[in-house]
Amino acid sequence: MSWLPLWISVKVAVVAAVIVIIIGVPLARLMARRSFPGKNIVEAIILLPMVLPPTVVGFGLLLLIGKNGPIGKFFALFGVNLVFTWKAAVLAAAIVSLPLLYQNVKGAFLQIDTRLEDVARTLGAKESRIFFGISLPLAKPGLIAGIVLAFARALGEFGATMMVAGNIPGLTQTIPLAIYFEVQAGDYRSALGLVIIITIFSFAVIVWSNWWIRREKY
Repeated sequence: MSWLPLWISVKVAVVAAVIVIIIGVPLARLMARRSFPGKNIVEAIILLPMVLPPTVVGFGLLLLIGKNGPIGKFFALFGVNLVFTWKAAVLAAAIVSLPLLYQNVKGAFLQIDTRLEDVARTLGAKESRIFFGISLPLAKPGLIAGIVLAFARALGEFGATMMVAGNIPGLTQTIPLAIYFEVQAGDYRSALGLVIIITIFSFAVIVWSNWWIRREKY
C-alpha cells in the first residue's frame, strides 16, 4: 500500500482550502452586509455545487478548462495544460468545497453586532481595518468550522476530480480515487488500509477543530 495518495489528497485539499478562504471569506462578508439586485441569483450560483452531483460539476469544469474551453484555451497560450493534472484536482476540490465555507462564514458574519463596525467607522477606521480587526476575529469560530468542513470536503472529493483530473498514480490519484480503483481491482486489503488512514486523519482534524473552537469560545 502506497502513502502517495494521502500526500496528494492532503496537498490538493490544502491548496483548495487556501483558494476557498481567499475567495469565500470576503464573498461571505459582502453577501452578509450588502443588498443588491440579483443577490439571490448570485447566492444560488455560489451554493449550486453543494446540491449538484459532483460529476455534473466536473463536466461543467471540463467544458471550461478543457483544450476547447475558454479557460483552457487561455492557459494553452502560455503552454499550460490544466486537464489531468493536480491543478485540475485543486480546482474541482475548491469549487465543491466553497459553498461549505461560505455558508458557515456568512452565518458567523450575520451574528456579529453591526453596531461594533459602525462605531469603528465613526472613529475613522478604514474598512480593511474593520474587517481584519473586528469582523474577522468575531467570526473566528465560524471561520474555523468552515475551513475544516471545506478541507474535509476537498479531501474526500471524488466525482468532479475524476472528470477533470483522472486517476493517474503519483500525480492525480487521491485517496478516494485510489480506494475506488483498489476495490474495482479486487484488492480489498489495500482499499481497507487507505480507508483506515483517511478515517483516522479526518477524525483527528475534526477533533482538533472542535477542541480549538471550544478553547477560543471559553
